[in-house]
Amino acid sequence: MAPSNDHMEKLEFIEEMTKNTDQVQVKVLSEILSKNAQTEYLKRYNMAGATDRKTFKARIPIVVYDDLKPDIQRIAEGDKSQILTADPISQFFARYVPDLNKGKELHFSFINLETKTPGGLAVQPVLTSIYKRNHFKPRPFDPYNVITSPTAAILCTDVFQSTYVQMLCGLIYRDEVLRIGAVFASGLLRAIRFLQIHWRDLARDIETGTVMY
Repeated sequence: MAPSNDHMEKLEFIEEMTKNTDQVQVKVLSEILSKNAQTEYLKRYNMAGATDRKTFKARIPIVVYDDLKPDIQRIAEGDKSQILTADPISQFFARYVPDLNKGKELHFSFINLETKTPGGLAVQPVLTSIYKRNHFKPRPFDPYNVITSPTAAILCTDVFQSTYVQMLCGLIYRDEVLRIGAVFASGLLRAIRFLQIHWRDLARDIETGTVMY
């Protein structure tokens, strides 16, 4: 089936953009510099309305976050003037913070009962197979993968007891837990619902140091 006119136009656009990359980059740079010519940042480096690549490379330095921090701080405090861009800044994205993924995680993991084929081969989900392997049980310490759930609770085939113990341990370590998660979103939703139903029992067990179930 021949592509429609709309599809042909899109294909031609992609081909044009990828075939003449240098020309496209020069054009895009020129448009950006032209649009932002009146910003404080470009004026600071005496661009004087220039839109060519040679002038840009000669006058605009390579910078890091700390170089722009004073400008970003002004924007964050509500300065609406054309500091970095001609258009107003509508939002900020958080910068990368090293070691943000360290710390304990309340991660709900479960296994399923395995079945066997007539020939005796085990049939089970991939995650169940991974969790039941020997390398999972005595896994080495990893600061980026510290979970509050005991291995025995993860390997428990009784879903209620597994969820109860994992939730209980997560709540006990609540002051150290930085993240909550599950392999599948549905598992996390079930865990939240479980907490809504059984929070009194969980609170009592934490208070008394016993396990009800």
